[in-house]
Amino acid sequence: MLKAINKLGPVARGLSATGTSSLPVLIIGGLLYAAFFVKAEPSIGNLASRPLERRDAFYSVAAPGGAVLWAAGSYGKIVRSEDGGKSWGVQDTPVVAHLQSISAWDARRAVAVGNRGVAVVTDDGGKSWKEVKVPRSEVANKLLQVRTYPDGVAWAVGEVGAVLKSTDYGATWERVQAEKDQAWNDIFFVGRNGWMVGEFGQIQRSTDAGQTWVSVASPVKNSLMSVYFRDADNGVAVGLAGTVLVSSDGGASWKEAPPLTREHLNCVIWDGSHWVAVGDKGIRVTSDEAGKDWKAARISDKDLSWRTQIVKTADDFVLAGANLAVLHQDELRILGRE
Repeated sequence: MLKAINKLGPVARGLSATGTSSLPVLIIGGLLYAAFFVKAEPSIGNLASRPLERRDAFYSVAAPGGAVLWAAGSYGKIVRSEDGGKSWGVQDTPVVAHLQSISAWDARRAVAVGNRGVAVVTDDGGKSWKEVKVPRSEVANKLLQVRTYPDGVAWAVGEVGAVLKSTDYGATWERVQAEKDQAWNDIFFVGRNGWMVGEFGQIQRSTDAGQTWVSVASPVKNSLMSVYFRDADNGVAVGLAGTVLVSSDGGASWKEAPPLTREHLNCVIWDGSHWVAVGDKGIRVTSDEAGKDWKAARISDKDLSWRTQIVKTADDFVLAGANLAVLHQDELRILGRE
């Protein structure tokens, strides 16, 4: 037996020597194989996205009170802040369509609407969002604005003359006007008085809580994008090419303010002491209480982003559009860029 083993000795040593001399080739070959054919499995759990990404566009902001904020935008994304915009968290939604507008009744109940007639609601602060059915057109269904009012009332407007109403916190909706070849861009109520503005300068007015609407003569043909009344008599509407209209008789008549900019104005609000409108390329237009002394300037020389909405909180303004931003004492902070 021992002799047999000894006879194998030279052969074994030869194989060992051959293996040693081939070792670098084997190592290099193994590395090349791994590089070309072995693919690492991505660990999705470790790739948590940030709440605010540079690629996000947020078209609308809701400030129901206190330090709570909601923002909605591209691909169905909704984020919420509990501290006035210092930090944000992403909320899961069942839709991927762009959300054009969000509004809230309080810190728990909110509704968002958008492209393809999408509408989603929450009654638990956004822990869960549910898609709800709305009346649809066979032509187009983009919903451009939603506003909420006491006792669960909400109004939404959009393409093909869509004017929709809900009385149960957005759970169900009904169409209150027939379809027409024109879009409504905004709707606003003070008590039983309501106003709508849209394409081609069109304006409508209601004095019976939206049961009936009457067309009002408009001094412009430019599309109007936003309307806001600080009381039942005094309101402002803004639109394309820097259009600013002012009413002091409850929207029965409107006068055009002297032009200050050619940039599109997308949103106007009353902040408690001034009219404030924002729009493309960082433009901001302001006026006194009477809506007579208008001034135009950039929100910030460092940012020329387009803006679709501005809301007032206790201490700041929050702006939506190409990004989310907080304006505090004329200092603009772009969120998600820190």
